[in-house]
Amino acid sequence: MEVINRYVVIKSHINGTPEESDFELKSEIISMVLESGSNDLIIKNLYVSIDPYQLNRMKSQSSSQKQSSFAAAINPGEVIDAYGVAKVVVSGNPEFKKDELVIGVITWGEYCVIKPGAMIRKLDPMGFPLSHHVGILGFSGLTAYAGLFDVCKPKKGEKVFVSTALGSVGNLVGQYAKLFGCYVVGCAGTKEKVTMLKEKLGFDDAFNYKEETDLKATLNRYFPDGIDIYFDNVGGEMQEAAVANMNAFGRVAVCGVISEYTSGGRKAAPDMIDIVYKRIKIQGFLASDFMNLYADFVSKTCDYLRAGKLHVLEDISTTGVDSIPSSLIGLFKGHNIGKKMVQLAQE
Repeated sequence: MEVINRYVVIKSHINGTPEESDFELKSEIISMVLESGSNDLIIKNLYVSIDPYQLNRMKSQSSSQKQSSFAAAINPGEVIDAYGVAKVVVSGNPEFKKDELVIGVITWGEYCVIKPGAMIRKLDPMGFPLSHHVGILGFSGLTAYAGLFDVCKPKKGEKVFVSTALGSVGNLVGQYAKLFGCYVVGCAGTKEKVTMLKEKLGFDDAFNYKEETDLKATLNRYFPDGIDIYFDNVGGEMQEAAVANMNAFGRVAVCGVISEYTSGGRKAAPDMIDIVYKRIKIQGFLASDFMNLYADFVSKTCDYLRAGKLHVLEDISTTGVDSIPSSLIGLFKGHNIGKKMVQLAQE
């Protein structure tokens, strides 16, 4: 038996804003019969994560490509790997059985062959939708949890500012911080998103950064007593403005700089005198740095979910592999609300 596997590749390196023409849908035939003695798995992909950092992998050159295996360069025509949930359809590995659910590094395709040693494990849904394990219970959730609690180490009553606050990470940072007892303000790019931050997610306040001409003055208005913690997903002018408004011993957790991924222009440049004399800590980090916190993160987050204390924001494209390019492109246009992913097949 054979299946046709459709998958997405890039036609050439992407050094600016991604466009539909940068991508190509290819197909291959995969045999559903493994060779004798093979330990491979053949899995059917169900949900795949769509993340901004993937664009840096598609560039002809990026410093990030040398720093982590997760950020390794992607060459034109190559299969693109990503985090997601799948189901085993053929197993040569005694540790995995047919029809078991797995989670880990899969591909931007409908099927994939998993070799021994790959980053994949069995998935216990724990009563939650499979999509939750790609987002809030996956690396997006761990990024928010570890960045807030380990990197920034909040104290009750501290003032927290979150940029791209309705993104996959930002919305969770704000919710975790509110549950912990902090004062939280977020920013987003539309009036509707600002309303959602305040009325649905419970942020103390929020603003539309596109309507503001002076970000430093804006943040001074929302934080007249200064910012203690800034969770940075943006970089650029927003980071400069936040640092200018920070209190002494403020902490900045940087998990992304999406404003700089598509532009070769001006980069973030906070006032270093502020950094020194306010004794501000700025720390970049990756979720993979904090796998030691994973069990604690999942336990606490599941408790919050079961108690109805966390809102899950998922933006799921349900039209399969064909929608992967537009889903990635949409991230850089601010189209998503919450965690962006593509459903590749029915559960």
